[in-house]
Amino acid sequence: MTAEQIIASLEELVASGDAPGKVLTDPADLETYGKDWTKIHTPAPLAIVLPKTTEQVQALVKFANENQVALVPSGGRTGLSAGAVAANGEVVVAFDNMNKIVDFNASDRTVRCQAGVITEQLQNFAEENDLYYPVDFASAGSSQLGGNLSTNAGGIKVIRYGMSRDWVAGLKVVTGKGDVLDLNKDLEKNNTGYDLRHLFIGAEGTLGFITEATMKLTRKPNDLTVLVLGVNDLTNTMDVLKAFQNKMDLTAYEFFSHQAMQHVLAHGQVQAPFETEAPYYALLEFEAVSDQVMDDAMEVFEHCMEEGWVLDGVISQSETQAQSLWMLREGISESIAPRTPYKNDISVVVSRVPGFLQEIESVVTEHYPDFEIIWFGHIGDGNLHLNILKPEDMPKEEFFEKCQQVNKWVFEIVEKYEGSVSAEHGVGMTKKDYLRYTRSEAEIAYLRGIKQVFDPNGIMNPGKIFD
Repeated sequence: MTAEQIIASLEELVASGDAPGKVLTDPADLETYGKDWTKIHTPAPLAIVLPKTTEQVQALVKFANENQVALVPSGGRTGLSAGAVAANGEVVVAFDNMNKIVDFNASDRTVRCQAGVITEQLQNFAEENDLYYPVDFASAGSSQLGGNLSTNAGGIKVIRYGMSRDWVAGLKVVTGKGDVLDLNKDLEKNNTGYDLRHLFIGAEGTLGFITEATMKLTRKPNDLTVLVLGVNDLTNTMDVLKAFQNKMDLTAYEFFSHQAMQHVLAHGQVQAPFETEAPYYALLEFEAVSDQVMDDAMEVFEHCMEEGWVLDGVISQSETQAQSLWMLREGISESIAPRTPYKNDISVVVSRVPGFLQEIESVVTEHYPDFEIIWFGHIGDGNLHLNILKPEDMPKEEFFEKCQQVNKWVFEIVEKYEGSVSAEHGVGMTKKDYLRYTRSEAEIAYLRGIKQVFDPNGIMNPGKIFD
């Protein structure tokens, strides 16, 4: 089929039913929908389809199989691994218009959503019903539920609430063959063989497309309080974490370097938490539901000071102050964006974080002493964000070329520490050449086999995770 014939067929496929979809071919739309937050690959999709129903998605997939048309899913396009990039004439299936909350069950505390529901939309719906959806991250205002599940997004509350997959009661998916599967039917207990639901979570649309998800909700946390500590040494972040976890349940445990905070302060939105400078900072969040909890927190803080692990600290006295302290961590990405950062999202088991981080920093500094390294991340669950800032006088092309060598060094250290080359942003195109550092050849062979079962014609997000 010619490009014109494919586009005409797509328009016909989504025009049917009570809720017709759209097909976009304007160059500006192709540019917008054909990419994510990565800037390495130039978007070049054939067309953009915005379906409104699962039936339309199914019709698209069946058409794609019959005519060997590659499909790329697109959610909020906030990904950092090029998992939603269409660079080779693919048809983008964007879920922006499948954005309805379909059903709510107060007794089960579950909510059924279409894949295009925005994370913040789900959070707000939960709050309106006196409940809580705890998966939270900086892109909550634009990321979509289908994309979150396709990359098993984590965020800032993982230490207490886990990853996206922990909140999925059921899924409706269209497989690469064009079959519609209703997975798990929202059951809490269902011991009837393989749980296919979890194959689609984290699969980046390579097995099929998630069209609906039933998400679990929980009670709202009470009196969230934030404590920011200046930490004397990186290893002390683990000492502090252990001390606090022995006394209380934390809802978050984040860290950032002094260099990272300096960029946020220079941005002008917040002030330094205290006068004492520290090489690293830890941000703790917990529910201060009683005087006893606050007494326990102060007791642990004083212990950490006496041990020399902590140099100074501040605790929020209001919700406004808590939000301001969170900005020290949440404002980092925005503040360093003008410096064209090279980003890596890696993880190890929590106890190995200090040695892991120090080894990476040493090897990068040794070879590229003019590179500024910015560290921050979800240290409470072993997830680190490595950001290397481009020197202002270095051309972008030269910087990215050097960062490719950095990749090799970083992932060799990841392999040594038995970590992951992608903690929460997926593999996509940017990490697929490095998958072997985390997955064995035998595992990758099984992954390919699973892909073949669900997508025998290779039309679902081809070139992502592996070729």
